This record gives sequence, C-alpha cells and structure tokens, in this order.
Amino acid sequence: MKLVLDSLLDACADDAFDDGIRIDTELEPLAGAGGPVKPAVYPGGRYQQDRRWAAPGDDAPTPVIVIDNVPSQANRLEHALWRDREASGIPELVLDLSGLGDLPAHLPRSLSSLQFPHRNADAYLRDARLGETPFTRTPLGRAVFGATAGACGPLISWFPQALLYGFWQSHLGTKSHNTKHARAWVSEIIGWQPAATETRTMGLKGDPLNLNTDERVTSNPDDRTLWDIGGKKVSGGKNDRLSEIGHGQVPFTGDDAAPAAVSFQRVSQRATLSLAQLRHVSLDRDSSREADAAARALLVTLGLHAHQLAFGRAFALRSGADLRPAATSVTWLGASGDEPCAIGDADATRALLMAARDHAASQGVPLDGWTQSPLVLEPGQALAKAIASTWPAQEG
Repeated sequence: MKLVLDSLLDACADDAFDDGIRIDTELEPLAGAGGPVKPAVYPGGRYQQDRRWAAPGDDAPTPVIVIDNVPSQANRLEHALWRDREASGIPELVLDLSGLGDLPAHLPRSLSSLQFPHRNADAYLRDARLGETPFTRTPLGRAVFGATAGACGPLISWFPQALLYGFWQSHLGTKSHNTKHARAWVSEIIGWQPAATETRTMGLKGDPLNLNTDERVTSNPDDRTLWDIGGKKVSGGKNDRLSEIGHGQVPFTGDDAAPAAVSFQRVSQRATLSLAQLRHVSLDRDSSREADAAARALLVTLGLHAHQLAFGRAFALRSGADLRPAATSVTWLGASGDEPCAIGDADATRALLMAARDHAASQGVPLDGWTQSPLVLEPGQALAKAIASTWPAQEG
C-alpha cells in the first residue's frame, strides 16, 4: 500500500474506523551492532530505565534504557521542520532578540515558534509584542491563545505542530484558558538488554605544567578571567582553588565521573500516529466534514514529513549517540486489518504535504501563515528586562 492523499482523507473523516500509522525502525550505531550508545542523562547522573515486553509470548519483560524519550523526539521533529521551513512553506513566528544588545555568543539571536518549548502555549510567545502591542492583546494573539482542538483554525494557520505533538495552555493564569491537547504523534528510541547500567567514564583532566591544585586563589565565578593568587582579592571574588578555574590535573572518578555509553543487544525506534486522537481536531463547530478531514490529513502529512526529515537517514542525538536506520517497516493500522505501506523519502513526503496543503486550501481550511514570510515579534518590556538581568552587557 502506498500512502496517497485520497486514502488519508478517507481515514481522517469523522465516520472513518482506521486507527493510525506505525513506523518501526531497527537502528544501528555507527560502530556497528552492539556498539556503545550514549542515552540521555538526567539529574543525578541517571538514565531513564524501564522494563518492556519485547514480544507477547516472552516469559519476562526485558530491561531497557530509553535512549531518547517522547518529549525529546518531538523537539527533534520540530527542529527538522524548522530547518525545512523554507522548502515546505510551514508557518513560523520569530521572536527577534537582536535589539537586546550584546548577548553572549552562544545564545540565539532569535527564537522560532518551531523552537518554543511549549509551542503555542509558551511564555516567550505570551511575553512578546507585535509592533508596540502585547501579542496577547492583538487579534492574532487572542486567537492563538484561545484556540482549542475543537476550534483549531488559528493553530492550523500558525502552530500545526501543536496539534501533532500536543500542548497545555498553562501560562496565562488560573482564570484564563487552560486548554490541553494530547499528542497524536508519539515516538521514542529504546535500547534493549543493556550490557551494563552503572558504568562510568573515568578520566583525568591533564595539565602540561602540573600546577598545584591546592593553591588558594580568589576568583569571580561570573567571570573566570578575573582571579588572583596570594591572598589578593578581585572584584566580586570568592575563595577558590586552581582546580576550580581550570588549572592542574583533576581526576574524574566515582560520582564525579559521567555515566558511560551503553552497549545494547539492539536499538529500536517506534513512532505512532493516532487517527483516533486526530479526530478530536476540528476547525470549529460550524466547519464542514470535508474541511475537518482536510485539516487532519494535512497534520498527518506534516508528521510523516517531519519523521523522514529527522530520522529517514543517519542522525546524531548527542555526543556518543550517532545512529543510522538499518531496517524500517511502516504499517497502516486500518479498519479492515493492518497492512504494510510505503511513505517514500523526504522528497516524497514533502510532495504529499504540499498536495494536502493545496487540498486544505480548496476546502476553506485557514492557512494564513503557510508559504508566508515569518511573522516577526519582539520581546515585551518585562521579558527584555529578564533577559538583560540574566545576561547583562559585558564591559569592554
């Protein structure tokens, strides 16, 4: 079965009984099967460990480590859409930070709506302004912040990713909109049967001159270029050691050592798209069945395209976690049974996305932000002050 727009429109109808799409991928480290892979590390130097049933007939669940969890995968999918925005015509709002002065080099000069941590419900969007007007007080801002899954026109126009990956409108206050919408697209990467879970990466930070790390110094923790030795004080300084400002040989052992990469029996990714969840999506109570189906089909194609962009070839999750797809199967979870299907490469999914977009436009689906230049916002006064307080201008 090849996924085509007509079949997606049928499956997205209110009266359809199709269930969704499942994508299963066997992944391989660049070092080969069994090569070490670095899972995500959480506070306390911990991995997200679990036990999963690998197959229904197994006698016992299998120990696993979640290498990349569901929220992290959603962020990677959004990042892939952001990189492809110009080619795909995906809507975007941009928070322009260039007017805030000399920010540190590692900070972005703008934030895209495809990068906001909470998507349409994000505090950066709440605290932005359009021209001289707070965004929340503009017609567009009121529409976006007031949108729900059942009245999703503004989100289809400007934040379609929120209808795929979910949102929780929790930053407006207890007496304001507090809408939730669950994910329709769920994806995670699992490492099965870890060879070890407590191994640490031991090491020694070297020093060509082997300076004495017991020497007492005074240093400014906000600016490590300001330090002195021999009892002299520096502006904003506190008592310190040479090892704390980067000099001397420093061993990394015990709890100071970082968790090591892990060898797994196998690594897999599973992504699912729930058509049942997408059937909660409607433009508004007066929208036609055809328009609602067109909007849902547009979201399906957006999800498929994001997946192929992000994971259809070798990808790097973090240092020590470079993976490539070794085998992929796509299953259509249909009303009359499951069957293999093909979605093609990123060029094919982009073409399907554009066809779905054109059909949605023909059905009156609002697509205000699609194929347009990004809508540029600026930080509001309070947000600008918060950024300046965190990252004050450097002297000299």
